[in-house]
Amino acid sequence: MKIFAVGMNYIQHNKELDGTLYKPEKPVIFTKADSALLKDHKPFFIPDWSEQVEYETELVVRICRLGKSIPARFAHRYYDAVTVGIDFTARDIQREARKKGLPWELCKGFDGSAVIGDWVDVQKFRDIQAIHFHLDINGHTVQEGCSSDMLYKVDELVAYISQYFTLKTGDLLYTGTPVGVGPVKIDDHLEGYLEDRKVLEFNCK
Repeated sequence: MKIFAVGMNYIQHNKELDGTLYKPEKPVIFTKADSALLKDHKPFFIPDWSEQVEYETELVVRICRLGKSIPARFAHRYYDAVTVGIDFTARDIQREARKKGLPWELCKGFDGSAVIGDWVDVQKFRDIQAIHFHLDINGHTVQEGCSSDMLYKVDELVAYISQYFTLKTGDLLYTGTPVGVGPVKIDDHLEGYLEDRKVLEFNCK
């Protein structure tokens, strides 16, 4: 099982991160270790080696069949379910890595950094590029997004990644975060929603 993730896929988040509105020339792809996966509503333990761990709420897609070099027009056949996930990021470590041109594995691929909610059949949605999602912390909405705002759409991402990696059943694709990322602290209670359906709930420790 591979965990793929996309950076800088919402233009307002790019401004939040870098101060300017821009679209990367190509999708920004990175991976997470399989030990990053956190599911079944288990608690997230904030690492003590970072001073600024932040949530990034994302639409996550589940790959359902083997594929390589998939044309974008057929990409919809290769995923069957979606959910809300959190791409936890050690922002202080990432800031240093970006400054030095270093990879992101340490700041984004650490244990428990890929939180996943309950899966929902993609057929339950009219259009995967029109799904609203949001995150509540301690009962207050802190981040909202809609997949229509993605710079690179899901089918484009599946096609692009499959040029470099063979996609396999069970692989996950975190599709990027909208504007509104922020820090978490011990005892925070997080709830993630697809439209009005709660699919994610866990605590920070």
